[in-house]
Amino acid sequence: MVDSRTVHVVDDDELLRAFADQTLTGAGYRVLQYDTGDAFLAAVDEAPAGCIVLDIHMPGRSGLEVQAELNRRNLGWPVVVLTGRGDVRIAVEAMKNGAVEFLEKPYKPEQLVATLQAAFEEFEAAREAQAEVERARALIDTLSARELQVLQGLLAGMPNKIIAYALGLSVRTVEIYRANVMDKLQARGLSTAVRLALAAGVEPLPDPE
Repeated sequence: MVDSRTVHVVDDDELLRAFADQTLTGAGYRVLQYDTGDAFLAAVDEAPAGCIVLDIHMPGRSGLEVQAELNRRNLGWPVVVLTGRGDVRIAVEAMKNGAVEFLEKPYKPEQLVATLQAAFEEFEAAREAQAEVERARALIDTLSARELQVLQGLLAGMPNKIIAYALGLSVRTVEIYRANVMDKLQARGLSTAVRLALAAGVEPLPDPE
């Protein structure tokens, strides 16, 4: 929902902060304002996650310096940089450092809203993907060493007989381990187990020689 999304506006220009606040609040966003990059960095550790609208030219640390510090902290929030006309080189540098977009001042209200809509959609998709990876890893961690090997065999597309040969087990034992894997991974079918294994970065079992 838009009304659960927070935008951090970091700009030393009071009028432009007010303009961004009015535009984004009207679009349903929660807006937090900072008049310097240093003020934002001092508050960010306790601030709600969201998108950052970051001016490049500010007293104290520049926008690029703020972005570098955010990267050092591995914050991972989307950054939209604001530049003046003729600052394309700086904007490109910011995007190389991870900014999702840049806007040239003066920008139109609809440009800001559309840019943040896209940034939030990408941010939320990335967070959902990361949550899926963490869930998959947590489930994989419940497997025993043998169960993990059987899962690796399944990931390699091996039938039970080949997995048994590769691991030096009986087919019946592999069937038991396979049932345990499906149960622990809460998988309704093989495709679910494979998807979880891929999400967790599990490597397939090498082909037996």
